[in-house]
This record gives sequence, structure tokens and C-alpha cells, in this order.
Amino acid sequence: MSVFVIGYYTLLLAVSCLAAYFNKRQVFILAFSLTLVSFILGIVGGPGALKAVAVCAALLGLTAMVSYAFREFLIQLAESNVGSSFANNPPLKYLCLLVPAVWCLLAWIIGLPLGEIAFALVIIVVLLIAMTTETAKELRTAPLTAAFGMFVIFTYAIAGIFAPYIAPHGEAAVISSAFAPPDESMLLGADQLGRDMFSRLVYGARNSVGLAITATTAAFFLGAGAGLLAATKGGWFDQFLGRVADVIMSIPSLIFALLMLSIFGPSTPVIICAVAIIYAPRVFRLTRAVAGNVVVMDYIEAAKLRGEGTGYLIRREILPNSTAPLIAEFGLEFCFVFLLVAGLSFLGLGIQPPTADWGSMVRENATLISFGDITPLIPAAAIALLTVAVNFVVDWMLFRSSGLKEQ
Repeated sequence: MSVFVIGYYTLLLAVSCLAAYFNKRQVFILAFSLTLVSFILGIVGGPGALKAVAVCAALLGLTAMVSYAFREFLIQLAESNVGSSFANNPPLKYLCLLVPAVWCLLAWIIGLPLGEIAFALVIIVVLLIAMTTETAKELRTAPLTAAFGMFVIFTYAIAGIFAPYIAPHGEAAVISSAFAPPDESMLLGADQLGRDMFSRLVYGARNSVGLAITATTAAFFLGAGAGLLAATKGGWFDQFLGRVADVIMSIPSLIFALLMLSIFGPSTPVIICAVAIIYAPRVFRLTRAVAGNVVVMDYIEAAKLRGEGTGYLIRREILPNSTAPLIAEFGLEFCFVFLLVAGLSFLGLGIQPPTADWGSMVRENATLISFGDITPLIPAAAIALLTVAVNFVVDWMLFRSSGLKEQ
């Protein structure tokens, strides 16, 4: 028996004993289960299988530690009361939001420099406003899965926003021969045209995720706006919008998207419009149900008796009491849209070359699988990782908004 095997089992048993002594039930179950699995696989597969299990366990432990550290960082940021200083000073809040937002818009329209920095400042200010002492209390009860999801989303956001500064090469730059192996200048090797896979993976975070967020936002504004109006107005208007939503939802989403793209051609505006039409009815139905429960409340009737208009009711009374489920729904819709956009790109009807996109990267380099190269699986893993991370955060938000206790 090798030193590695003895040390590995000794470490697992020590962790199990310490977890049992300090009454850490979940850690004990995890460590003891890993010990049993390692024992069985060690007998069946030998030292090679045992080392694979050890590597997976080490990666799992590292992920848990990073997630815990990121959660503690968010808690410390929330407890610093930086967000309260923004929230309690409206002129400062709006100034810090409007200036970088206008700069980012001008950078997108006329090409001003440092547009990525301006966009990052907008995100930072929004996060600081949301960081309050109440947020710190909620983060302390958040499971590590939610913290892991937040960390992954944060990492993807950094990669997408600062892609030109992170990627060593341009997304369309041909710097080597086709399918060149990894080296110092190309961490993941080259694709079928000699472009750096790592650079295209980083730029793909901006293009794929950015398109999915834009399409989800368009669908959300369309569906949520219609749902709030339907719940507030009621009557024939509500019935009409409900029937329109039922008709659109009866059409398979992929077939509808393929039909739109085949008629108008594969372009970013067409993809956004198609996705908005497909997923807006789903948002409409949820918003209509949530807002319908709020409309019947006494304070809504009191506001109507005061003569308040529809805009006031939606903005001041209904929307603030419907925010939590709508935010969770946004996360779910983003996952569906993200997978749909990736599927369209894999079929060649999504983001068009030479723009980097994870779905098209899988299609373009799929032939490497026949030679035992896992490079095409990297963009596929990036798609799966973001989807799982968003679902972790959404599950936590649903538990938090429903008042259930996370087990």
C-alpha cells in the first residue's frame, strides 16, 4: 500500500472524526460518504481511480472554501454601510449612476474610450446600493451553493466586461496554425483557423452572456409590463392579453426562433426580437398571477379611492410588493434564453463568425473529440457552469422570498 493511499484515508477519517466531535452533521456525512466511495473505487479501479477521486474531492473542497470566502467578502461589504450612504443621499446616488451610464451609452454609440470601465462603475454602484445591513443578515443564512453561484456570476461578469484587457489576443486574430497545441501564448491551443481558444472563450463571455441578458431583459420588460397592466386594468384587456400569451406559448420556442431567423436572417436584433416574443408570455403569466394577488389588497383599494392613476398603482404599490418572485423569474428566464441562444449558435443561426460565441465554438471544434482532445468541451462546460450557478442563486432567492428555511 502506497504512502498516498495511507495518507488519503487517514485524512478522510480525521475529517470525519473532527466533524463528528464538533457536531458538523453535513461535513461528517460528506467525508464519511467520500471515504466509503473511495474504498469501493480503490478496490475496483486501483490507485488510479483513487487518485481521480482524491482530485475531485480536492476540487470540491477548494470550491467550498472559495465560495465561503466570497460570501464573507459580501457580508463584510454589506456591513460596512457603504450602500446606506448611497441610499440616504439621492443626489450622490443618481450622480454616481447617471454619469457612468451616459458615458457607457456614448461609448457604445460613438465609440468613446473606456466604455467597459463606465459599465463596470454602473454595476458597482448598483451593487453598493443593494448592500445594506439587511442584505448582510440574509447572506449569513445563504448556503454555500448560492455563494458559489454568486462567485461564478461575478467571475463571468468580470471576464465579459474586461474581455479586451484579459484576452491576450483579439477574438478574430489568426496567430498560429490550425489546431495548434497549447503553449505560452495560447493557454488552450488554437481552433480550426488558428485563433487563440482562450481569447475567444473570454470574448465569448461578453458576446454569449451579453446577448442572453439583453434578450432576457427585453422579454422581461415586455412580459412584466403587460402583466402589470393586465392585473391593474382587468376586464376585457386582461382576457385579450391572456389569450395572446396562450397562442404564443403554444408554439415551440426553437421552431419559432428558427422560423424567424430563416425569414429575416441570423442577426443580433432578430435574435433579440425572437427571444423576446418567445419568453415574454411566460413572464406575463407569472407577473399577472403575482400582481393579481396584490391588486385585491386593501391598500390598493384605498389608493384607487384616493384617485391614484394606473402608473402610480404599478410603480408605488404593486411593483414593490412583487419584486422578489420577479427577480427569481428573471434568473430562470435567463437560463432558458442562454441555452436557446447557445443552441442557435451551435446550429449556425446565432451569433455569426468571426464574433466569438460559445455555441459556435463547440460546433467549429467538434472534430477534435475524435482525436481525444477535450478542447471543444471547454465552452460547453462554460455554458453548463453558468447555468448551474444561476440556478443555485435563483433557488436560494425562491427559498428566501417564500419564507422557507434552507435545509
